[in-house]
Amino acid sequence: MNRLTINAIALAVSLAFSAGAMAQSMSKADYKVAKHKISTEYKSAKTACGSLSGNARDICVAEARGKEAISKADLRAGYQPTPKTHYEARVARAEADYSVAKERCDDKAGTAKDICVKEARAAETTARADAKAQMKITNAQDTANVKSAEAHNDANKKSADARKDATADKRDAEYAVAKEKCDTYAGSAKDGCVNQAKAHFGKS
Repeated sequence: MNRLTINAIALAVSLAFSAGAMAQSMSKADYKVAKHKISTEYKSAKTACGSLSGNARDICVAEARGKEAISKADLRAGYQPTPKTHYEARVARAEADYSVAKERCDDKAGTAKDICVKEARAAETTARADAKAQMKITNAQDTANVKSAEAHNDANKKSADARKDATADKRDAEYAVAKEKCDTYAGSAKDGCVNQAKAHFGKS
């Protein structure tokens, strides 16, 4: 199966899971119908992956499974919109992207594969950090909207702390990738690479 066909299947799966985008203001009955439809379309998409083989098939299944998880999370966030459900939807997307990226890394070998996996994990960490920060900021702002000026100050502080935590998580993930890339060197060159990475990211 060539890349064009794989992309075509991926596009079809993507279109099949578009139901989650229309979840806003639906009844409980409609929500159940939409949720069942997502599960049915996932099974259909997974079956379509059977025409592939090897890692291409693994990637296809991971994409189908990921889109199902994203669609269900988006559906839930639309049906019951809260900072938590929106956070869970963003995390579902981060996890799905990581699963697919990790499968794609299996097409590589050795250090190149290790770097690929680390980069995928770094991207997931970044997405999770952003999602967590956004949830904290939203919660803090919601609290501030119903309380006094003191609550606004507290909200600003929590927002700043959330952004600081997110930045720290991202830098740690980026440092892990940089350090992994140093494994492509040996001896003093590797030591120099590691020291440069530590200096750049403020690690001791």
